[in-house]
Amino acid sequence: MQVDHRKGPRRRGEVLEEAIMRAALAELAEVGYVGVSMERIAGRARTSKAALYRRWPDRAHLIVDAYLRFVVDDVDIPDTGSLRTDVILLLRQLTDLVGSPVIQMLHGLLADAGDNGELRKVIREQVTHLKPMLMREILERAEARGELRGKVTARQATVPIDLLRGEILLRDGVVSDATIAEIVDEVFLPLVQA
Repeated sequence: MQVDHRKGPRRRGEVLEEAIMRAALAELAEVGYVGVSMERIAGRARTSKAALYRRWPDRAHLIVDAYLRFVVDDVDIPDTGSLRTDVILLLRQLTDLVGSPVIQMLHGLLADAGDNGELRKVIREQVTHLKPMLMREILERAEARGELRGKVTARQATVPIDLLRGEILLRDGVVSDATIAEIVDEVFLPLVQA
């Protein structure tokens, strides 16, 4: 049955965007990326396809934006006054997210990306910006406190998250506090600390 999106209260801006992104993630969870269509997302969000296409050029951009928005919103950037402690707490949070439904959906999305060059490209473009963004506040505060030996490059900033991702993949999502401390103490801090 086709839902008439014109019935009910009119939503705009952030409220509508959030409804669309939640609908996109619900579709992804239900049918996988291959089965997701802009028409189905619009129906689930009770809006028009035109409302989706005004914001996103295609389903790949919409799905990846939805994933990034809800994962990033769940991460609370630590501010303890110590670079070491902030990075450890951030990595612990990221590890704890691995079991969340959103991360499980990402695994399905990545599997679907194997056969879809456009989806792989969008994931690569968007995730490339996410890792430095997660570390930016921590590094800016550490720089202000004089904990860094100089400007940290984007590549250096992503080292702890990249190493954590490798551990998560190797250990099926179970990463100990000791392993996180090793990543920070043995690799990251010697790389950036004054």
